[in-house]
Amino acid sequence: QELRPKSLDIKQEELGDMVEKEMASTSEAIEDAVRRIEEMMSQARNKSSGVKLEVNERILNSCTDLMKAIRLLVMTSTNLQKEIVESGRGAATTQEFYAKNSRWTEGLISASKAVGWGATQLVESADRVVLHTGKYEELIVCSHEIAASTAQLVAASKVKAEKSSRNLSRLQECSRNVNEMAANVVASTKSGQEQIEEKDTMDFSGMSLIKLKKEEMETQVKVLELEKRLEGERVRLGELRKQHYALAGAYDAVEDEEAKPAPAPRRGILKKPPLAQKP
Repeated sequence: QELRPKSLDIKQEELGDMVEKEMASTSEAIEDAVRRIEEMMSQARNKSSGVKLEVNERILNSCTDLMKAIRLLVMTSTNLQKEIVESGRGAATTQEFYAKNSRWTEGLISASKAVGWGATQLVESADRVVLHTGKYEELIVCSHEIAASTAQLVAASKVKAEKSSRNLSRLQECSRNVNEMAANVVASTKSGQEQIEEKDTMDFSGMSLIKLKKEEMETQVKVLELEKRLEGERVRLGELRKQHYALAGAYDAVEDEEAKPAPAPRRGILKKPPLAQKP
């Protein structure tokens, strides 16, 4: 009993209810995420302008597209699960089917939770980015997490599904679409980050002559420091590669030596050498 996973403390007859509740909870989380993004869009239009507004709109639009793709994925996954239960339960009830396949059911619940959590985290990160209190890297990490949890949900559903199932092929198509939309979020976030950083670092219009000269000298110092650091890292990389090649070569040599067959014992009678073969 002590070695059993904690998730098995739940009664097996409750697993079926948990699957339905978790999928419904995930759908609600995604709907809420879409509403929050729409609110953020209106706030961004009221509080920002120019380059920042353009960047915020592009990021939030890509997040909206991703949420729509996730919503379709969850709906398709729900339909596939119903199909799996109907085709596999036989005379048993839905609850009995989930109880009989408890490990699969727990994997399904875990995957659904991961998708809903990823959607919520993405919206919170987008909110912080729009308000300039968060980091663009958070959005990128959340997008990767959503792609990973989507793959987990598809894998969990695929285990019990028929290969010829239309719902399965739709789910796989939805998964590819989610990955594509997640990649769009990453791309829009990176390009927006570059635009904002370039605008912030290249605006010298309000500086005096003395301030400009001071900034110029400080920048020269940074350039020299970075060049020196880059040269040191290149030397380090070269030494690491040398060591890697040396170790890899020694390892291959040891393997070749071990793989060589032991020499055959000499015999008194010399045998005719084998005929030469064509190369």
